[in-house]
Amino acid sequence: MNTMRAARFDPATRRLTVQDVPTPSPAPGQALVKVAACGICHSDLSLLNGVFRTELPRITPGHEGAGTVVRLGGPTPGWEVGDRVVLHAGRACGTCAACISGAALDDCERIEIMAFDFDGAWAEYVLVPVASMVRVPDTIPLERAAVLADAVSTPYAAVVDTAAVRPAETVGVWGLGGIGTHAVQTARMVGAAPVIALDPLPEARQRALELGADHAVDPTAVDALDQIARLTGGRGLDVAIDAVGRGVSITQAGRALGHRGRLVMVGMSQDRIELGPITPFARGKRTAIGHLGYRKEHIEQLVDLVSLGRMDISRSVSAQLPLENITEGVRRLEQHEGNPIRIVIRPDSTA
Repeated sequence: MNTMRAARFDPATRRLTVQDVPTPSPAPGQALVKVAACGICHSDLSLLNGVFRTELPRITPGHEGAGTVVRLGGPTPGWEVGDRVVLHAGRACGTCAACISGAALDDCERIEIMAFDFDGAWAEYVLVPVASMVRVPDTIPLERAAVLADAVSTPYAAVVDTAAVRPAETVGVWGLGGIGTHAVQTARMVGAAPVIALDPLPEARQRALELGADHAVDPTAVDALDQIARLTGGRGLDVAIDAVGRGVSITQAGRALGHRGRLVMVGMSQDRIELGPITPFARGKRTAIGHLGYRKEHIEQLVDLVSLGRMDISRSVSAQLPLENITEGVRRLEQHEGNPIRIVIRPDSTA
C-alpha cells in the first residue's frame, strides 16, 4: 500500500492521467479512506476545462467520495478502522477567526474544497479530516452514498435552506441532470406543489415525472412561460431553481416568478446574468440569490432520509466505471451520453 493509483490533473497542460502515486499517511485528526466510489460532477468538468482553477501544480480531482476507513492518524473517539463513510468535501482552513475560536467545520470562513484546494477521491485512497466523515449504514450501497456528497446535498441545501421551500409552494427546476433531478425530489419531499421540471430533453423530463415532478415543460417551447403560468393558476412560481447556470435559463426562471418569488442560482458558468426590467422585479418583491454547496448536517440528514426511505436515490447512479476509465466517464458527462444523473468511478473495479 506504499503506492496507489490516482487520476492526476495538470492545470498547465489540462491533461488528466491515471498514475501511481505515494499513498498518503494520516496525521492526528485525519483518516485514510479506501475509496469505494466517487462521482463525476460538472464542477469537475469546470476544473478540467479551466473555468474553475486550482493553485496546485498537480491535483487529484473528485469531491463526491465514499468508502471505508483503513487507517486513523491517532486515537479517534467514535471512529474505527472499517467504518463506512461518505465524505464532506470541505476542510477547515484552521487560521480564520471562526477556526481559531474552535468553531465547527461548517463555520469556517475560508473553507478549503476537496479536489480544488487538496487532493480528491478519483483515487484508490483519499486523505481526509476526521471532521469531514459521515457514517453510512450497511443498508446504503457506497456507490449511492457517494453522490450524497454534492449531487444530492447541494440541491437539498438549496431547497430546504437557501430557498426555504414551504409546503404547497410552487417550485420550478431548470435543468434535470444530477443537481436538478435531486432538486425535484427534494421539493416533492418537503411538500412543494406543484413541482414543475424543465429541460429540453424529453427523456430527462420523463425521468423527472417518474421521480416526483407534477409537470414537465420544455423550456425551449415558445409558450413555456405561458405553460408555467397556467400550471400555477396564473400566480407564477414561488421558487425557481436554476441548475443550468446559463444566462438564458436564469432570465427565463426570473420571468416565471410570482409575487415574492425567489430565484436560486445553483448552476455555474461564466455567463452574465440578465433578470430583465427592474420595475416588475422590484414591485413583485422578488429576490435572486446564488447558492453553492452544503453543510455537513445536510449529508447527515440525507443519510437518515435515505435509510428511512424518504429520499429514493436508487436511480441516481447511472453508470459505474473503473478508475482507469475516468476520461471515458468525463467524456460521457460532457456529451450527456445516456442522459446520466451521476456517473461514478469505482477504483476497486477492473470491468
